[in-house]
Amino acid sequence: MTLHRILTPLSWLYGMGVAIRNSLFDCGILKSRSFDVPVIAVGNLAVGGTGKTPHVEHIVRMLRSSHHVAVLSRGYKRHTKGFVKATETSTANDIGDEPKQIRDKFPDITVAVDEDRCHGINQLISGDSTKTPEVIVLDDAFQHRYVKPKLSIALVEYDRAKGDRLMPVGRLREPMRNIRRADVVVVTKCPEHATTKELQDIKEALPLHESQRLFFSIMAYDHLQAVFKADGERHHDIKADEHVLLVTGIANPVLLIKEVRSHTPHVTHLSYGDHHSFSEKDITDINKAFAALPLPRIIITTEKDAARLKSEKLLSNEVRINLYAQPIKVMFLEEGEKDFDQIVANATTQHIASKKHF
Repeated sequence: MTLHRILTPLSWLYGMGVAIRNSLFDCGILKSRSFDVPVIAVGNLAVGGTGKTPHVEHIVRMLRSSHHVAVLSRGYKRHTKGFVKATETSTANDIGDEPKQIRDKFPDITVAVDEDRCHGINQLISGDSTKTPEVIVLDDAFQHRYVKPKLSIALVEYDRAKGDRLMPVGRLREPMRNIRRADVVVVTKCPEHATTKELQDIKEALPLHESQRLFFSIMAYDHLQAVFKADGERHHDIKADEHVLLVTGIANPVLLIKEVRSHTPHVTHLSYGDHHSFSEKDITDINKAFAALPLPRIIITTEKDAARLKSEKLLSNEVRINLYAQPIKVMFLEEGEKDFDQIVANATTQHIASKKHF
């Protein structure tokens, strides 16, 4: 008997549980709560790898000049419980690697974590009135239906948009048809030169209704950013003769591997699981692997992994000097960025306008 056949009954049972939970929300037995601040929920149907954090960062980058923005996450794999507001000294162990990444990149916004999203929102809006957020972005919140967002954005990975299976056979947390709950759907990690026909095939495959807006995005790689060096030495571009140690603890490193190899053929990859907590042995392995590479050499990791590696005291001095994070930004295909940004902006302004009218 194959593993697929063994897991299929478990997938059916899991699907039944998801369907029952969603039906309880749909009929009002379980309640979704609205708040006096616009909430933008960003999430997905699948486990890991759809690019939630770059899309959250895009929204933050767009709104932060005109709004006091807060990002609320559950803080996956953190070593704390309950509501925690990030500070300059917070570590990935305190708040999780993705919130740490966002806090470091946008120190002027509020970043907090709470596994209970309703409680977390209440904590954010009940504090100092001078710091009350004007908009809250919920990270990884498509399944958190106790919060009724002003705008719901669901992400679908390009390679899985035409079909996937429920866990544990596939990676779906709930059936693809449930994407109809979202106001906006973004197909992420698209090929940069995807044809009109390829995008049209995706449109036809997704079970969307007429009022939903569909966008396509790609992951754009920026200049490498030094993790430990001073501001004047932060940027770096990979050279063809450089030997690279690539360290990843993400769900799907394929695109990053392809990006690094487009600059140099000399790539050694150390792969760990998503949100991996680096052990002493892992750090020793990284130090040894880097020291064994010929010169010239650098070590590259993701921004999420860098958020965890920053606090690792056992990293060798040579690794610290040569450690770079690879920033990722979202770019929209079919000139969709302006429309996407306008939808997000409208969700905040309409909420504020309706509140004033009331």
